[in-house]
Amino acid sequence: MEPAIITGLGTAIITPFHPDESVDHASLKKLVEAQIAGGVDFLVACGSTGEASTLTEDETDAVIATVIEAAAGRIPVVAGCTHNSTREAVARAQRIAKIKGLRGILTANPYYNKPTQQGQYLHFKAIAEAVAPMPVLLYNIPGRTAANLLPETVVRLAELPNVIGIKESSGNLAQIGELLALKPANFSVFSGDDYLALPIVAGGGVGLISVASNVAPKEVKAVITAALSGNRETAAEAAKKVHALNTVLFAEPNPAPTKALLAAMKITAGDALRLPMLPVGDKTRESLHKIATELHLL
Repeated sequence: MEPAIITGLGTAIITPFHPDESVDHASLKKLVEAQIAGGVDFLVACGSTGEASTLTEDETDAVIATVIEAAAGRIPVVAGCTHNSTREAVARAQRIAKIKGLRGILTANPYYNKPTQQGQYLHFKAIAEAVAPMPVLLYNIPGRTAANLLPETVVRLAELPNVIGIKESSGNLAQIGELLALKPANFSVFSGDDYLALPIVAGGGVGLISVASNVAPKEVKAVITAALSGNRETAAEAAKKVHALNTVLFAEPNPAPTKALLAAMKITAGDALRLPMLPVGDKTRESLHKIATELHLL
């Protein structure tokens, strides 16, 4: 396995929409610029935070291409590609892998089917082999998929030459700790939850794929930079500054609060979502404004 192509802070960026729910590519480009200015290390387009499940294939390709174009080679871009049909996931991954400038694919557990560990192993293996040598990041998020990828299965998948790491969003620190103890040295474990970044990095993780960095890239980057350098006190202080933000960004289903705050910050033109997602309520909007004001984001 080659050394990791990405470490540090990655942002799982939102997909901005116009009021008519068409993709707002101008706002997307502005968001990418804000991310790069904020010091993030890489971007993940068309993940769950990017409402990928509501995008058509053409829209998905266009969003990924826009992010790559806007990034202009300054930081790597990874694209989400998840489906509960292995055959469909393979076809989509092969299509996305052909987009010029893409540096990797992030693929989550096959949802709804509730496969066995061997079923998940063969699913991920088929995707990785179909796009090789493009790097593949696994994504374990049982809260959304109803499937949990166990450490022993991850270690088996890590034997594949282009499976370079995992975004771990199980929320189970005991399980993640076991994975960190068992994984090969050059296999990267990213926290998929902002609030677990510190313990995961302290245990040997290489960074965070963040929601909060959509709105506060500099502040979240400070947490990860300090954590990776082993400066525990500085990391803890930086984490305290964004703790309340992390809480309110998940007061309602992601990415509605993040979209509301980005619109308030004038980074995007609006906070439109696609059903079944809805804009945040007044109480959450008030909380977002309060926290953003305290962090000088507005």
